[in-house]
Amino acid sequence: MKATHTPTPQAAAAQEHAPWIGKGMLFDMDGTLVDSGPAVVRCWNLLFKELGLDSRFEPHWHGQPARSVVKMAMPDASESELAAALGRSQELELADVSDIKILPGTREILAALDRAQATLGRPTWAIVTSCTRALFNARWATTGLPQPEVLVTVDDVTHGKPHPEPYRLGAKRLGLAPGECLALEDAPLGLTSARDAGAVPLAVLNTNRRESVAPHSTYVVETLANLSVAVRDNNLAVTFTR
Repeated sequence: MKATHTPTPQAAAAQEHAPWIGKGMLFDMDGTLVDSGPAVVRCWNLLFKELGLDSRFEPHWHGQPARSVVKMAMPDASESELAAALGRSQELELADVSDIKILPGTREILAALDRAQATLGRPTWAIVTSCTRALFNARWATTGLPQPEVLVTVDDVTHGKPHPEPYRLGAKRLGLAPGECLALEDAPLGLTSARDAGAVPLAVLNTNRRESVAPHSTYVVETLANLSVAVRDNNLAVTFTR
């Protein structure tokens, strides 16, 4: 197991002033760029009710692939029962996208990255999500945000988060090494995926408390509004602000 590192107060203070310099940024979607939390909880709890389960959606299940959630809620289910529950969960989530909200700083940082992309002549950001591609499309379409040129969904990988495969693939599709990428996540399991892939993990405190995410992160910010992005010597320079 890899050791984790929690920055000292002095290191944390320095991080607020020294920019991260790299090539690309990898974003989780739900809880990082947009808030789909109420819909997620509604859909899973409705599914559990339909299936006659006593389970309720647990906060630490956020960010995991749907199949993992089904298996945790139904540990003794057969493969056919799991497949049926998974299919029904997708139906419910695809139908419940009316109250997806854009989180603070999302619109601004994606616009800055698109400007950087025009300057650098290459993609600068990707979305790495545990959603299926269909669910990503349904949720993203409600936001009016720019379409990512590079996208990784659970349909693209064999192992979802917290396995490192999603973030390794996100970096590869940007044409970068994971260590050249800053990975932005709201949940410990997603941060673990990014860290173990070799990316630099940054936690955004949209859904979890600092003490939950700091052990898995190099950087921690309140929201994406605490970041600014500029081009510096053919790299991205991400500055952390209060």
